[in-house]
Amino acid sequence: MNRVYGDPVEVQAREDGRPARFAWRGRRYAVRDLIDHWVVNREWWQEPGPVPELPELEFWLVEAVEAVEAVRAAAGQGQPAGSYELRRDVAAGTWTLRRVTD
Repeated sequence: MNRVYGDPVEVQAREDGRPARFAWRGRRYAVRDLIDHWVVNREWWQEPGPVPELPELEFWLVEAVEAVEAVRAAAGQGQPAGSYELRRDVAAGTWTLRRVTD
């Protein structure tokens, strides 16, 4: 059974895999801070074959601000950052987003 986690999102990640920017609902966001990171593996012990080398899902809880707000914030203006949970499906190479706070 598949469950929709959140909205599809385009993520630009750093070389180490940490998200740096993302585009969501026609807007661009800059990641200002990494709050938490965790991984979820499938129940490999219930399946025959080798243990997977990569996690099935990777989660990043980030603080981000809309790109235009990042410019305003640098000038001492603008909205505060919001918290977002980004989920990467490693096998599919796709990302989804769930907004946590404003």
